[in-house]
Amino acid sequence: METGAEADYGEVDFLVVGAGVAGLRAAVKLAGHGGVLVVTKEGLGESNTHYAQGGIAVAAENSEDIASHLKDTVRAGDGLVYRPAAEALVSEGPLRVAELIEWGTNFDQATDREGRRLTGEFLRTREGAHSLARILHANGDATGAEIGRALAAYARGLGRIRFAEWTQVTRLITAGGRVIGAELADAGPASAGASEQSLSPRRIGARAVLLASGGAGQVYAETTNPAVATGDGIALAAEAGAELADMEFYQFHPTALAVAGAPRFLLSEALRGEGAYLRNERGERFMERYHPLLELAPRDVVARAIAREGMDETGQARPVFLDMRQVANIDLYRRFPQISGFLARHGLDLAHDLIPVRPAAHYLMGGIRTDLAGRTSVAGLYAAGEAACTGVHGANRLASNSLLEGLVFGARAARAMLADGLPLVRGEADAPKEATALGADEEQHVEDIILRLRQAMWIHAGLLREERSLRQGLAAQAACGAVFAGLARSGKSGRRLREAHALSRVAGAILKSALARMESRGAHFRSDYPQRDDENFQRHSVLGRDGRVVFEEW
Repeated sequence: METGAEADYGEVDFLVVGAGVAGLRAAVKLAGHGGVLVVTKEGLGESNTHYAQGGIAVAAENSEDIASHLKDTVRAGDGLVYRPAAEALVSEGPLRVAELIEWGTNFDQATDREGRRLTGEFLRTREGAHSLARILHANGDATGAEIGRALAAYARGLGRIRFAEWTQVTRLITAGGRVIGAELADAGPASAGASEQSLSPRRIGARAVLLASGGAGQVYAETTNPAVATGDGIALAAEAGAELADMEFYQFHPTALAVAGAPRFLLSEALRGEGAYLRNERGERFMERYHPLLELAPRDVVARAIAREGMDETGQARPVFLDMRQVANIDLYRRFPQISGFLARHGLDLAHDLIPVRPAAHYLMGGIRTDLAGRTSVAGLYAAGEAACTGVHGANRLASNSLLEGLVFGARAARAMLADGLPLVRGEADAPKEATALGADEEQHVEDIILRLRQAMWIHAGLLREERSLRQGLAAQAACGAVFAGLARSGKSGRRLREAHALSRVAGAILKSALARMESRGAHFRSDYPQRDDENFQRHSVLGRDGRVVFEEW
């Protein structure tokens, strides 16, 4: 496995940024048609894909199940799902999942009443806003990790795919209005084979570049996302002139663990799919006051309900709990081994305890605007997975559609990269910029400003928004961004400063888009505009390179 410090790539046919499900699926398709380099900021396997617990939603291969999956996806998206994208997702999904199985992914099998596995029959469960049980799982609650493992193993065996671990893309190189390559820099500790002192970026030319770099959950102080989710790909695309879309729609997962000193560990929606209740501090089930589907309502509804129940009249936080004590028909430890193990480390037991929960930032429905084949508004640049926006999720993603999205649109983007047949272009190299590492005090200052930005986003652009607060958020974002830009102008560089730039850019895009959408829809709730406004806003927001937000029908 090559590391950033050891490799000098020069040119490659296809550059894939990100090694989650979308990037790996694209690389598999591209490998038969040229050399592929997959760049990943940390070790292979550290991505949002790896942490996906709930499962992968996929219809059985018949028209009735596919139509039902489409209906549920459109309904969850609150009037904004781009229907052709959703049709592609649900109709191509069964084939993509069948490929995963062929390539060695081990999904959980169904069992009979005596607990014996039924050969060839997979366990399918139900989650919020799904009308049928169609969610496949692996190892109980480690579906993303299993899919990532199988895809990475299959990709390694193909040849013509190289991996640059602990490597970060610092800039996309453009010429004549087209992306022709990228600059790479080391992003890891010396123990990983890369040197923190190797700050000068290295150029790589490519016929086509795919951004499959995942989401941006670290833009919020409370998040289920891993530390790598800093929106790097979205920021790179915007800096290269690509349009962003639907950036106001950030999904907050309703049930993250709320224990002092513990991470906001995701408590999968599958828990509610298996019968968990939500209770307030008085022990009452409260979802009947908010939605007829109770605990299986769409995520945005459940998250806001928990937020309201978790706040008293003075604005002080009060506890909300997930309750599985009444679920007696399944072995919770076997069904949810990762969750059970994590809770045990904090003295909690699914079968016997009320589990304190609160919402946390989870998934970005918006991203780099693409067509249904992953093409962005900049030639030579493609995007797929959470970094991209096809409109498939609308204003609110249906549970467990994200892994399927990565598979379907990763494969579609690869096909487009091949079909477009762009040649290698050798643009004139810029003079290398002198850069020095941040000093210890500067590193701490950057961390402090990142924390300030994340807290501002949680306060001003979280579950409940209004104009005054959003403008305060924009002011805070501008102040933080100015600090990062000042350090860069002084010749400073390094992974964390680049991540800070990306977080600031993504934060600005979310805030501007949220200000422009003067209605409430899906995951975007404006207290000053609490109603959905189809006449003016049943359109997708598009943020252009000029910084203006416009609304377009797709």
